[in-house]
Amino acid sequence: MATSQPRIMPRRGASGAWSRLKSPATDPLQAYGLPSKGETRLNDLKAQENYYNKIVERYMKFCGASGGGAELDTLFASLTLSSQTTSILPTSRSTSDPKIPTALPPLPTTKTTDQTTNIPSSELSLIISSMRKLREAIVSTRRTDTFAQRSYIFLIRACILTFHWEGYHPALLYLLYTIHPITPLPTHELNEFANYQILDLACRQQDLPNAYITKLAFGITDRRVNAVLKALATDNWTLFWRVRKRVDGYQRAVMRFAEEGLRLHALKCLGSAYFTAERVYVERCAGSTWEELGRLGVGWELIEDGAGVVIKRVKKR
Repeated sequence: MATSQPRIMPRRGASGAWSRLKSPATDPLQAYGLPSKGETRLNDLKAQENYYNKIVERYMKFCGASGGGAELDTLFASLTLSSQTTSILPTSRSTSDPKIPTALPPLPTTKTTDQTTNIPSSELSLIISSMRKLREAIVSTRRTDTFAQRSYIFLIRACILTFHWEGYHPALLYLLYTIHPITPLPTHELNEFANYQILDLACRQQDLPNAYITKLAFGITDRRVNAVLKALATDNWTLFWRVRKRVDGYQRAVMRFAEEGLRLHALKCLGSAYFTAERVYVERCAGSTWEELGRLGVGWELIEDGAGVVIKRVKKR
């Protein structure tokens, strides 16, 4: 009778030895791909609503962690806008779901700051890309219900604050021309988003004829929007800066696309009309501080007392 061999028991590693086989933790916002690239899981209506709730939660945490106010405005601007260092003028020496969150993106302030935060810009980029995924999912499922309406309202406002026109422009068109005819917006919200569309046409796309057509189509009578259109049509930078102080943060963000062109026009007018001018007057015409104009490369000289600006010098014969 053969003797039985002792059974060799498999060795078991220390506790946690198998953790390397576990799948890494996935960010909930990165769990889905773009529907335009073949993602189909977001076609489920419940998945869309859960994903929307996650986006809102992360967005509000981001706004709270950034400290709000001017720091938040700086973070928004840093996402898509880069500082310009090229000279713009010659120098003076040359010639129905009740669970849908109702939280709204905060309004940016007009103050600026040089303070930095510990919030990485990649977090805001992730939130914006997640908004695109949700927007594409809603379009692919042809949703025009209350959820789609409220989601688009949130997405448009958030993308406007980040100057992300690739996000808010298609969303504006879908909200006004696809969702609104089926699920009508309240009058005050219809006017609000029609105003954004008008300002985008006039300030970013520089398409004043279509801006006026859209204004008539929606019956917009907002005096501030009318003043912006008038300022752009007549190159009246004084009126533009005056209206800019009276509009809310969302409209001011859309108007920002037209600021550089009007500032350049104002500075050219000053350069051709004056040899010297008061510093306060130059800043008021340009809608910028003297330090900001210096970073843009204006090249004009500040008089020793700091109260005047030498725009151009008389040529010696």
